[in-house]
Amino acid sequence: MTDAAALPGQPRGAVLSGPATARAVNVLAPNPSAMTLDGTNTWIVAEPDSDLAVVIDPGPLDDAHLRRVVDTAERAGKRVALTLLTHGHPDHAEGAARFAELTRTPVRALDPALRLGDEGLEAGDVVELGGLELRVVPAPGHTADSLCFHLPADQALLTGDTILGRGTTVVAHPDGRLGDYLDTLRRIRSLTVDDGVHTVLPGHGPVLDDAQGAVEFYLAHRAGRLAQVETAVEAGHRTPSDVVAHVYADVDRSLWPAAELSVRAQLEYLGEHGLI
Repeated sequence: MTDAAALPGQPRGAVLSGPATARAVNVLAPNPSAMTLDGTNTWIVAEPDSDLAVVIDPGPLDDAHLRRVVDTAERAGKRVALTLLTHGHPDHAEGAARFAELTRTPVRALDPALRLGDEGLEAGDVVELGGLELRVVPAPGHTADSLCFHLPADQALLTGDTILGRGTTVVAHPDGRLGDYLDTLRRIRSLTVDDGVHTVLPGHGPVLDDAQGAVEFYLAHRAGRLAQVETAVEAGHRTPSDVVAHVYADVDRSLWPAAELSVRAQLEYLGEHGLI
């Protein structure tokens, strides 16, 4: 068995619903797949002595899961007062409207189409509730509307799909752009260096206790993939599907469609920078 401390980001191990930090509790959605790993992590975040809670990414439209999130908060003596979205992919956001009905809360997101209520979210916003402070961090790349949420009191970052608890994320071309994603990873690295972020609370997979190690791994991985794609093109593999078959030959074929999205983003990036 591999020592988790030796893996990128130092994952805690099995994904379990329950407390992850002093202020964050995970309720795992029952939607496991090759793309969602063990399922979507729905985060309940609150100050320990407050009776108000924020929920980040209610997850899929699964009534039992949404009610379990509400019940988990209520058993801790808290009322869900606000819902936030890291981005609009269905495994994170499809259940938001129904969750808003159950909790009678507004839904705040970067994309106006996902909002329920008068307020959205913008880079630099600070969400405050019951003494809790969440700082909105722009995170385009996986999607154009991706956000992270910095939880300073726990030295943690809720990353949605920008950094996963296991493996690497897809840059979902054409909405996602690799240049934006690399800028986002560098922004997160700055948070780990300058703002004391140690813990990653991801949208899928286990909690990571070494945020800086995780982001460094992601940056190195992207650089390596870019070099492989550039070499594949120079060798005559011109179409995205050909590049995937060459570069991702050791990856489960069920993941090739997602890999092709990332390859398209990589080809676009290399073209924009005059490298192919």
